[in-house]
Amino acid sequence: MKKVMLVFGTRPEAIKMCPIIMELRERKTIKAVVCTSGQHRELLGDVLESFGVIPDYLFSAMKKEQSLSTLTCNIIESVTRALETERPDLVLVHGDTSTALCAALSAFYCGIDVGHVEAGLRTYNIKSPYPEEFNRRAISLVAKYHFAPTERSRANLLVEGVDEKGIFVTGNTAIDAMRLTLRDDYINPALEELADYRIIMLTLHRRENIGENMRNVFRALCRIVEEYKDVCVLYPAHPNPKVRRIAEQEFAMRERIHIIEPLVAFDFHNFLARCYMVVTDSGGIQEEAPYLGKPVLVARNTTERPEGIEAGTARLIGCEEEGVYESVKLLLDKREVYFEMAQAKNPYGDGFAASRIVDFISR
Repeated sequence: MKKVMLVFGTRPEAIKMCPIIMELRERKTIKAVVCTSGQHRELLGDVLESFGVIPDYLFSAMKKEQSLSTLTCNIIESVTRALETERPDLVLVHGDTSTALCAALSAFYCGIDVGHVEAGLRTYNIKSPYPEEFNRRAISLVAKYHFAPTERSRANLLVEGVDEKGIFVTGNTAIDAMRLTLRDDYINPALEELADYRIIMLTLHRRENIGENMRNVFRALCRIVEEYKDVCVLYPAHPNPKVRRIAEQEFAMRERIHIIEPLVAFDFHNFLARCYMVVTDSGGIQEEAPYLGKPVLVARNTTERPEGIEAGTARLIGCEEEGVYESVKLLLDKREVYFEMAQAKNPYGDGFAASRIVDFISR
């Protein structure tokens, strides 16, 4: 029997890896071992519970106010112990997190093959996003199997000299996760209270945006809710104390801007389905929102997901206050512009990426 270890540590990784775990459980010839680094341990529990996943290894790599280098050392040390105990045939990592990089490097040092889920995304700006762009490019150097979500991702890998025999275009498992979590009959008191408003779903947390960029985006949205009485903002705030502090300062005493605790995948996807638009610096939401027909305004200057920009489901709006304000205002005022984005074709797959990945592993 083949043994596959799946390693992840953050909430987005968990959401996108759980469909693969569930698919692996259906295969009698593969044993799945789940290892979580604890990079975002406080956010993982509800996600894993939503998908019915119990980790075999649950580490606590994240320490308060630690540096990236310390986090890296902690994850490598923890994951290596699990690898030496299990000796899997294959290690699967996802995306571009510190956990993904460290797990791939640990497996490489142990002589174990690495499969990279969501491979080939690039901005080709090593500092944007930081450190994720470096992480994903470094993982590509040690991975044997590259599960690319789109043809563009595949093309990026080929340009870099990756053997085409090791690249497989699968779609993105984010869409698989949404197929499993969306409910037509979903009810939540918070949403019922906001039923008469156009809801802007806000997520903002990236390391390079903490500071003035974040303040600019928050101030632009404050201007929006002051001007549009039928608009509100929902902000599931990241637990990072620096992010919380800025949000509390900029949104203090603001009507119709609601700072809430992070939502589990089940709730977040159903909240997303009922919002009007999204303002985000997240990567995964650029894939999720188009599946639901929700326009995405990306508060960054670069994106590793240009397919959404080209398809018209997303727009790069930067982090200058005036630019963010005008971009949101345009979608609120111009229904034809809004519906052009809302009805654009989702370029990120059909919701069956996990089965394609596991089919390959089975072979």
